[in-house]
Amino acid sequence: MQVSTKFTVAIHILTYVAYVKDSSKNTSEAIAGSVGTNPVIIRNSMSALKKAGLIDVKRGPGGIVLKRPLSDITLLDVYRAVETKADDTLFRFHEHPNPDCPVGEHIHDGLDEVLHTIQNHFEEDLASHTLEEIYHNSHLSQTAS
Repeated sequence: MQVSTKFTVAIHILTYVAYVKDSSKNTSEAIAGSVGTNPVIIRNSMSALKKAGLIDVKRGPGGIVLKRPLSDITLLDVYRAVETKADDTLFRFHEHPNPDCPVGEHIHDGLDEVLHTIQNHFEEDLASHTLEEIYHNSHLSQTAS
């Protein structure tokens, strides 16, 4: 299993916005410089974060604001905003196991519940961590502008 970089980029964006607040450094170009990527990637991520209700974006400097305190944004919120669609599951099952094979016929019976349990634990773990924790663990509260 691998979560794409969209997840960590989105966390970086939200942490950056909290750090610079409404300063002139609060632009997709400035964030792209911090992340080390293209501003288009940042704008695409911000679009997903806005759609999820985590940020509000207005044109110009200082136009990106968090819609909730860092303590109210979980890693699950971020993950769902950028990595999944509402009906997505963490694991993708191969679509056509052979029904004429004993294993192919019954593999879903043995695997579906286990994978569902793993996904639930993963989501519970993500939900137990907030962006406030990331912010403080990054020692940003000690260097806040």
